[in-house]
Parts: sequence; C-alpha cells; structure tokens
Amino acid sequence: MESNGKAEKHGLERDADLQLLLVGGELLKVRSSSWKKNRFYKLQEDCTTMWHESHRTFKRNQTFSIDEIESVRKGRQSEGLQKHTEAHVEDRCFSIIFKGRRRNLDLIATSAEEARQWVNGLEKIISNMKKLNSQQTSEHWIFNCMRKADKNKDNKMTLKELKHFLHQINIEVDDMYAEVLFAKCDKSNSGSLEGPEIKHFYDLLIYREEIDVIYGKYATTGEQMSVKDLLNFLLNEQREVATMEDAVSLIERYELDDSAKQKNHMTKDGFLMYLHQEEGSIFNPAHKEVFQDMSQPINHYFISSSHNTYLMEDQLKGHSSTEAYIKALMKSCRCVELDCWDGAHGEPIIYHGHTLTSKVLFKDVIKAIKEYAFKTSEYPVILSLENHCTLEQQKLMAKHMISILGSALLTSPLEDQMPTAFPSPQELKGRFIIKGKRLNKLDAVFSNTSPGVEEDCVSEEDEAAETSNSKTDTNGQKAKAKKSKIKLAKQLSDLVIYCKSVHFSGFEHAKDKQAFYEMSSFKESKAVNLAETAGNAFIHHNMTKLSRIYPAGSRTDSSNYNPVSLWNAGCQIVALNFQTPSKEMDLNQGRFRSNGVSGYVLKPGFQRYPGTEFDPMTLTKGPWLKRKTFHIMVISAQQLPKLNKDKCKSIVDPLVKVEIDGVPADTCSKETRSIENNGFNPMWNETFQFDIQVPELALVRFLVEDYDSTSQNDLIGQYCLPLTSLQNGYRHVPLLTKHGDVIPSAGLFVHLMLLDAK
Repeated sequence: MESNGKAEKHGLERDADLQLLLVGGELLKVRSSSWKKNRFYKLQEDCTTMWHESHRTFKRNQTFSIDEIESVRKGRQSEGLQKHTEAHVEDRCFSIIFKGRRRNLDLIATSAEEARQWVNGLEKIISNMKKLNSQQTSEHWIFNCMRKADKNKDNKMTLKELKHFLHQINIEVDDMYAEVLFAKCDKSNSGSLEGPEIKHFYDLLIYREEIDVIYGKYATTGEQMSVKDLLNFLLNEQREVATMEDAVSLIERYELDDSAKQKNHMTKDGFLMYLHQEEGSIFNPAHKEVFQDMSQPINHYFISSSHNTYLMEDQLKGHSSTEAYIKALMKSCRCVELDCWDGAHGEPIIYHGHTLTSKVLFKDVIKAIKEYAFKTSEYPVILSLENHCTLEQQKLMAKHMISILGSALLTSPLEDQMPTAFPSPQELKGRFIIKGKRLNKLDAVFSNTSPGVEEDCVSEEDEAAETSNSKTDTNGQKAKAKKSKIKLAKQLSDLVIYCKSVHFSGFEHAKDKQAFYEMSSFKESKAVNLAETAGNAFIHHNMTKLSRIYPAGSRTDSSNYNPVSLWNAGCQIVALNFQTPSKEMDLNQGRFRSNGVSGYVLKPGFQRYPGTEFDPMTLTKGPWLKRKTFHIMVISAQQLPKLNKDKCKSIVDPLVKVEIDGVPADTCSKETRSIENNGFNPMWNETFQFDIQVPELALVRFLVEDYDSTSQNDLIGQYCLPLTSLQNGYRHVPLLTKHGDVIPSAGLFVHLMLLDAK
C-alpha cells in the first residue's frame, strides 16, 4: 500500500541524515542522574512515525507521530539534560520537545556526528510535514489509517479490514453499506481490494458533494473552470479584490493537470487544492505578517502576557521549570512573570512562594529567556519581577540579568533627556524591559546630584500584598490596608526604566500624581469591576499608562478569567495562566493570531485617542459603532479525530458552536444539531446570523464538540480569530487541540459573509 509519506515523496530519498533515521540506532535515554538507559529508535517507512523499544511489561514497542513534535533542540538545551548530564557530553546531546504537556525526550548519541544527523534528519522531516497542504496532510492520515487496518500487511484490504479502517477514520457504517462499498470497488471479485481498487475506494471516500455543487455553479466552460470563471468566483463569492492575473497565478500554483493548466483552466481537483491553501483559509493571509503600525507608544498595544510563567501545572504543587518560559515565549508571549525568593547557597530561585511547587534557579530562567525570547517575535519582552528576596540576593539578580542579557537589557531610557511618553515596539525591538519597584523617579537618571541611598524600604508588589476582600469604588479607590515592606537594592532598582510598579489609588490620583512610566497591577475582580462601572475612565487611564491584570490568588488550580472585558477597557497586559488549556487561552491565542503573531496588537483608535467617549458597557454613539451583519453557514467537517482511541467502536457525534466574544452587546453563541456516528465527513448546512456593533473588538470562536446527552460535551477541536481578520466566502477553518496545536487532518468548511448592516 503506497504512502505519500515515504522519503521519495518528501524529496529526501538520498538524504544521508534521513537514511540514518530510517536504519535507526541506539540512543541513551536520560530521565534522571541515575536513570540512563539505551533504547533503539527508528523512523518508520512512512516517514511520519517514530518507533522505539520500551521495557515496560505491557508496552514493549511504542510509537509517536512526527506531528506530535514541537521542536528538536541540539545540545544540553533542556532542563533535564542540564541537570542530569555533564558539560563534556554537550555535543552528543539532543532533546525532542513534544506539544502539550508530554514529557521531553532527552537523548545522548554515541558521537557528535550522530547527534547532528539525528537532529538534522528530524528537523528536515518536521519541516517537510509543515510544508504539506491540508489536502496532502489528509492523504497522509488516511493512508496511515489504511496501513494500520491492513492487519496481515499484504497490501490488500479484506471486507473485515475495510470495516476496521472505517472505524479508525471515525465513521460508523452498517454492515450492508460497507458490503456495498466493498463490492463497488472489488472489480476483480477476489474478495479483497488491491492496487487501483484501493485507489477507487479512496476516491469514493474523499468525494465531497459540497465542492461539486460550488464548482458546478461557476464552471461554465464545459466541465472545467476557466480563468474567467475563477475570477468570477473570487470577485462575487469570495468578495476579494482580485484581478485576472491573480486568477492565473492561482491556476499556475494549484492546478495539478498540465493540460488544464496550459488552457488556463482549473479542474475540480485544482479547485479543492486552492481551497485548502492559505488563500482559501478563513484567516486573512495578509494578517500572518506584521501589518500594523508598530511606531506607536507601547501602551497603545495589547501585549500577550503570562501569569506564573514558571509553572507547568497548578500553583499549589505544580512543577516549576525553564521549559514553561520557553513554551510561553515560543507562543510569542511578550510579558513573563518571575516570582523571586531567596534560595540556597546564596542563589535566588523562582517558585510560587509558601506552596509545594518545585523551584528553579533565577539565573537558569534568565538564560532560557535570553535564548528563546526573540525566536518567534522580535518585539520587546517585559520581565515582570515579583521580588521577595533579601538585599544580597537582589544584587545577584541584578548581576545575573546584566551579565546574561547584556546589551539587550534596557538599563536607561532610549532618549538623551527625560522622556514624556513610552517608546514604541519598533524602537524597542530585541530589548528586555524590567517591571518592578524603583527607589526614585526616572528623572534621577538625568540628574547630576549624588546617587542617593543604596537601599530603602518599598511596599511589596500589589499581587503579593493584595488582600482578597478589598473593595473598590468607581474611581478605583481602595480601603486602606496595611501593606508589608521589603528592602530594595539600588542595583535592582536601577534596572527598572519604563515599568515602575506603583500601588493604584484611583484614576484621578494616577492622572494628577503618576508619571507615564508608573504602572499598576490589578487583581481580576478589581479590574473587572472598574471595567464594568468606570469603563471610560479606565480607557483614558490606559491611554497614558500601562495596566497589568492578574488572576485571583484563589485560582489554586491555575484556572483563567475571561480577558475580553479587560481588553474592552484598553488594558494592555492581561496576564493569563498559559499552562492551563481553557476557553480563555483560546481567546488569547485568537487575539494575538493577527499581526504576525508578534505578541503586540494595536488597539483600535477609539481606545487610543484623547477625548473618546467609548464605554463598552453603554455604547453611546461614536466611531466605534461600525455595525455589521455576520452571516455564517456551517457546511461540513472533515476527518475529526476520535476522542476514545482505545475503543474501536467509539465514534463521535459532532456539533459545531460559533461564538462571538466582544463588548457585552455583541457576545453571543449559536450551535448546530449533532450528527450521529460520523466524524469523517459530517454535513450540517446550517445558517446563523450575528449582529455586531463593535467589530474591531470582536473575536470569533469555532468549537467542535462530541455531543453527549448524559454529561458535558467533549472538545474535539477549536479555532479563534479576530472578526476583522476573517475572509468572506467559502473557507476552510483549521482545528486546534485544547493546547492550541493544529490537528493536522481535521477542519471545518464554512461560508462567511460580513456585511455593513442596513
């Protein structure tokens, strides 16, 4: 049974690195200082699966998919290898980092050259897999399922194997239908399918009626779509600003039939191929790059931000790790939190104080941040310090940051004179900004007077000292509470430039008494209360200041709060627990999917310009009201994953929810009916309409669930994006796991129309 996954299909058939992986070899697996064991690893012939031996009683042989790998790191670049191996094996080490919460695979090769080949070979395979379009990925998935169904490995498919295969691809069929399908393809009457018969079966399987209907409507030139037909489709159905040259370009790139291509025609296969590309995706390809003005002051942007960044799990007994920082930074998080405490041997540590969470060295975290901060985004990273250390360890914190981060660390204002506003993300590219307490005003940097005190007492960070029963009024006034003090070292204080932490004492006080660089942190309940009762005042506050919001301390399970109401109020640093899969993290990923996944999204003009009367709760008349009518037809889904893979007969009953999250007037949810026993190609053809008041703040979230009449529905996949980043017309919607990783073969097919309201 031939597979598109083989080496020749990847164009790597003569690649020496790949050949090493296909032959396989022994690698030393490292779990701890005392657990280091040789295991045999080998890339399967399909080039999409890695096999390895296991000495567990019931799992002698195990596999994992290349799709499950997030990245491969050469050298001692994982926390495990740094802790459990010596420096002299550096060039023989590498780590396989998995998506989600799966444990890293730390390995040592027999030589530096062999390690290089394993890393290079894996990276080439991962790169090629990413280049496959969704239709090719689909084929991979189907062929792999076929291979698993071929129990006796004879490259033939019996009726029994066909039934097993249909269960694997998540479609329930009765015996009669399976027999009819089998008989239709078994032209040789041999009792098994082989060669062209399997191809015929595959073609019947992937047939999409909805594509036939759309193609037939626009293909007026015989049985093929002419370039004029395609342009007509782009202009009238997809509502694109397209030219004849654009239509020709699509044919040149995606038409598979050379004779059709010579006539400037597009066949049905070419049309389906186009719909599976980024041009046919729901997400506007132009927004995959940085397209917004990045020269505005930094407080004019929403900034992707993490809370308790060091945690891999909950905040009572979860694991603290440098890996958590790496994962957040690789998702373009631009504000990370460092909860700093005195450690043994004079070295400061990071952990969730007074809990059972494990500890990680401060200097190791700074090294990891330096290494990974700018791999996915070149825009500035804010290090939010929650400082509980004594003076000596504070001085060491400052020393570590200066020596490790070097010139990338911002230690003085960019200007030669006292600034009056924030610099822009563009001006701060590649720089680290420290957020924390400061002993004096920033203008002391430009003063010629004596350096002043070397240390002094300051109040603790609001997050550390905030009491859970504090109350606020509409001006943000808080009942006076006694706050603990800590001594602050000048060396650490001097590193705080644009993000000096101060206690919030009300909007009027902030307006009259606070400098632009003095910022406050708000517990979620306090911030939500201000957003709901004094939304316009909060927006005006955020026009000149930065605001950071953090989850309530009562969220010991590291759950999240809804960030949307805080974005509506113009808050920039809305910190979430990145380690916790949730609807709130889906929304965060959706918000920052636009603008090149840079971690910075420019706020709408009505949240930036002085004099605005915008209030998300009341929606008085103004430039923010750009009423739209959003029509959506949920047509079909393709290859939804099985949720219970251990049960052969467990088939999903999918339904689709479409949610709008934005200002309260726009927030709404609608759902389709569920379809029984079909995760392979369910079809709904259900239409919904949403009336949108403030489109610039609206997010659209698609949720595919497995319906259960007796308990809560299970998540199959989700996808979220800004309303302003979607494309009209017939579009494919990729689906992501709860951790935000792409499900390679799955997707929704929808028709969208966002129109000005009448």
